[in-house]
Amino acid sequence: MQLELRHLQAVCQIAEAGSLGGAARRLGVSQPALSAQLRRIERVTGGELFVRGRSGVEPTPLGQFVLAKARRVLTEMETLGAETRAMATDTPLRLGCILLVLIDGLLARTDLTLSGRELTVDVEHSVTALVRMLGAGRYDVIVYGEVNDHEVALPPGVLAKTLVPKEPFCIRMSTRHPLAGREVLDLADLAEEQWMTLVEDDDGGPEALVAACAKAGFVPSLRYRITDRQMRHDLVAAGRAISLTQPTAPAVAGTVMRPLLGTPVTGRIRIAWNRSAVSARQAELLYRAAAGAYLANVDNNPFHRTWWDAHPEAHPALD
Repeated sequence: MQLELRHLQAVCQIAEAGSLGGAARRLGVSQPALSAQLRRIERVTGGELFVRGRSGVEPTPLGQFVLAKARRVLTEMETLGAETRAMATDTPLRLGCILLVLIDGLLARTDLTLSGRELTVDVEHSVTALVRMLGAGRYDVIVYGEVNDHEVALPPGVLAKTLVPKEPFCIRMSTRHPLAGREVLDLADLAEEQWMTLVEDDDGGPEALVAACAKAGFVPSLRYRITDRQMRHDLVAAGRAISLTQPTAPAVAGTVMRPLLGTPVTGRIRIAWNRSAVSARQAELLYRAAAGAYLANVDNNPFHRTWWDAHPEAHPALD
């Protein structure tokens, strides 16, 4: 038997997972099958690659040597795949995203044409689905959000970079709302409101809203869950609900946006890509295009511009 890339991937997965069971789940095989494969690999390498430790399996000195070589080979192959795919200009770069405000601006920008690649975009309403399809190769790149401390687990072979580490969510309400004249809203004053439920339910948003409301002394009435943006705006303008919204959202007739006292709910925007499909240059081009799209929306609401200027640590890393 000769070592193949799949054998090197198995060795790396065992080391990263710290156990055969964890590695088997990542690889989508049974633990006995992975154990048998490891024994065959060890016969080729000439000795044990892992031993059981207190916290799982640990690489032997031989295992550490094989791991170092395996990681180098796999990285080179991923780079080769990404660079050759980037050169194939007739192959579109597949982007998946949730319905973030910056997406509208991203689609209108032409930064990616510098790479000679066509861009296709699909909008999903589930971060979990986005990540799963990225891992399965359905998407090459995804742009997604996380709320408060929630962190999305990414599959192997994926790199990620934070675009906006923090943005304070605000409230959209009808211009006829009794509180619409306030410059800042206290969440406790919204206890009797009907809320528009967040479209994404697996980015930490619903939990963050419920936790923030609980801290303010009430349980929010989550009445509507609507994916159509115009319908959501119409219901808010009619005074039938209020919604938690990104601070970069544009003005909508019949509604106003107001920041929340103490910024109890914050968002984070990230970009992730498959190393085997996207080159470092492609990833940087997309990152800069997305950053430009976000920055173009900062002035949509004066209160966010004030907050943004006071928090340079929240700005995209463009140096």
